[in-house]
Amino acid sequence: MMSSDQWYYVENGNAVGPVSRADLTSRLPSLQGDDTYIYGPGMSSWTQARHVPALRAAPDPEWTPPPPAVSRRRGDEIDYQIFGTEMQYVEIQLDPREMVIAEAGAMMHMSTGIQMESRFGDPSAGDKGLLGKLFDAGKRVLTGESLFMTTFSSNGPGKQCVAFAAPYPGKIVPMDLDQLGGELLCQKNSFLCAARGVSVGIAFTKRIGVGLFGGEGFILQRLTGSGLAFVHAGGTLCHKNLQPGETLKVDTGCIVAFAPSVAYDIQFVGGFKNTLFGGEGLFFATLTGPGDIWLQSLPFSRLADRIRATALGGGRKEEGSVLGVIGGLLDGDNR
Repeated sequence: MMSSDQWYYVENGNAVGPVSRADLTSRLPSLQGDDTYIYGPGMSSWTQARHVPALRAAPDPEWTPPPPAVSRRRGDEIDYQIFGTEMQYVEIQLDPREMVIAEAGAMMHMSTGIQMESRFGDPSAGDKGLLGKLFDAGKRVLTGESLFMTTFSSNGPGKQCVAFAAPYPGKIVPMDLDQLGGELLCQKNSFLCAARGVSVGIAFTKRIGVGLFGGEGFILQRLTGSGLAFVHAGGTLCHKNLQPGETLKVDTGCIVAFAPSVAYDIQFVGGFKNTLFGGEGLFFATLTGPGDIWLQSLPFSRLADRIRATALGGGRKEEGSVLGVIGGLLDGDNR
């Protein structure tokens, strides 16, 4: 059982500790301040220091906390229900003046009291002027999304309903950013919709190898703010909580989302036979804790490859390896 004064913190991707609460608070300014991920008595998972009341109950007198962060707008507290098993949709109930934002083309149905409006850039960012909107729209172009996002506002009496459908077989996953430290990194195209208060931006991978061989390029989607966001995972969802230093090797296309505290890198498969005949590609993604990760069993790229292979006359078990390429040349299927 953990002592009442044993604390751990993350530094350069590694867990350090145990240390006392006074020692921890004195070290925070030299780390990442209130953004430092910590773990201690009574906590069930790694959390940013800003969300741990125990660290503020008896602060060390020699530690001067950083200036308070600018308060962010609370996200609309929406009600929702997810329907279906394989092809799901989420139905959201809005009170008067509440709003959700969504990718263009995601809407399934809505009641007459819902007002739909296409907006340039990020609707949750407030009035940032023309240059700010152009910058937000430019970031969306980098992730392959539309310049516009669609907002759905409730202008009728009582509760109004709007529903959004998954783009292909899989699961719709609700993510409460208030419980996730206010930030989540996602693969491109995984965002479906969110309550007003969630901002959709981009995050650049920090390693060239990840950008070149990681399957998702140099750019990921970054969800920040407050409130519920809904992302889509292909096939069956897998959720894991990685401990500090724990590493999981993952197919590059199977990553849906992960906490910003998780280190993301790529690793060569290795081995001559594995490279030629393994059918798993040349690289794995490696995710190193601490933090939560979400994986999907059926990436859309894999589904599309199977459909294309069948449409072209059937596929092989080795189609993802060098052997599959050689086989295609031998039987003339080299398209």
